[in-house]
Amino acid sequence: MDQEALRRSLADGRVTYFSRSRADYWRKGDTSGHTQHLTRVDVDCDGDVLLMQVHQVGAACHLGTRSCFDSVV
Repeated sequence: MDQEALRRSLADGRVTYFSRSRADYWRKGDTSGHTQHLTRVDVDCDGDVLLMQVHQVGAACHLGTRSCFDSVV
């Protein structure tokens, strides 16, 4: 996430991402309706990692599951 994506996320309350492959910003749910509403943002002690908590509406993963982290190693 870059500064502009963070600014947009904080401004409208929906998480904005930057796609390097498309070189453009996007919000989860703009086409699918599976939106992510920002509820909290934490920053680590070095100031180089963000942890965003969201209220997820619908699936978060493109496979239709609630999370992309469903597999255990």
